[in-house]
Amino acid sequence: MKALVYTDTCEVTYRDEPPPIVRAGDVVMEVSAAAICGSDMHAYHGHDERRVPPLILGHEVSGIVQAGKYAGQRMVINPLMSCGLCHDCQSGRSNICQQRELIGMYLQGALAEQVSIAERNLLAIPQDMDPVHAALTEPTATALHAVALIERIAYRPLSEMRCLVIGGGAIGLLGALVLKAKGCSRIDLAETNELRRRSVEQQHCADAFNPVTDKAPHEGDYDVVLDCVGAPATRVASSSAVRPGGIISHVGLQNSGDGFDSRRITLQEITVLGNYCYTHADLTASIEMLYRQQLGNLDWVEVRPLSAGGQAFDDLHHGRVAAGKIVLQPDHLVH
Repeated sequence: MKALVYTDTCEVTYRDEPPPIVRAGDVVMEVSAAAICGSDMHAYHGHDERRVPPLILGHEVSGIVQAGKYAGQRMVINPLMSCGLCHDCQSGRSNICQQRELIGMYLQGALAEQVSIAERNLLAIPQDMDPVHAALTEPTATALHAVALIERIAYRPLSEMRCLVIGGGAIGLLGALVLKAKGCSRIDLAETNELRRRSVEQQHCADAFNPVTDKAPHEGDYDVVLDCVGAPATRVASSSAVRPGGIISHVGLQNSGDGFDSRRITLQEITVLGNYCYTHADLTASIEMLYRQQLGNLDWVEVRPLSAGGQAFDDLHHGRVAAGKIVLQPDHLVH
């Protein structure tokens, strides 16, 4: 099969690869669409010691199942494989299972013509759903999970709150779209890339600004801050932007280290939420939201052939992409 393989730092190679290895309980999916995630870029830059080349990256995927009880059906994958037996799995929090695995990390991923996955990790989608839209299920679920955790502890409805999203990539843009879908009308979004700011503005979900040249318009008065970058500078910005008694949702995973103003967080009773991935319920709800276009028409997504994946990674690396998400499709599916 053809695959896009991470072969070295800042290098991915389109080449022939053996068919995916099928473990007990696995099935093979013919990939219809697979998206490039920020974590794939983290590996591409050589910043993720868990992703060792040569490796097929990618875990945001839709396709057609080739065997088993779902053979012939269009489905999406929950790429986070958990044990199903531990306390966290049994309590519905499989996303923090300590035995979890993720395709595209140690196991071969989905930037290929085929991928294997545990059959229990398949999720049904409407059979007429656009496969490119379906491939956004996983990042949508990440954004939705973050917002759901905020809703659980928020002191007032989201529709009454002023929100700041830091980062205009897929998770940040989807976070803003989810907030808007839930009735929030006062959303600012910080993004350094001018192309992405324009793309955000075109979705009419947030007012975008450049945090390098401008402070947040309502600095110190945001009920909710979603940090979708996760770097020291954005943690500093989050601590400064949130209002007393507000909520910081830390979603991004760029790196660990300093940044939070722990004294202000303590003195002003600011809540800091860590967010990791999603639950099965988040994925199911995301499929519904995407299919019913509750997050808009998704025209901010860019589609390219799998064979052009190397250029896509390079364009993302150099900030030449306005799209919040690039989705790759096997060449025979791209019109």
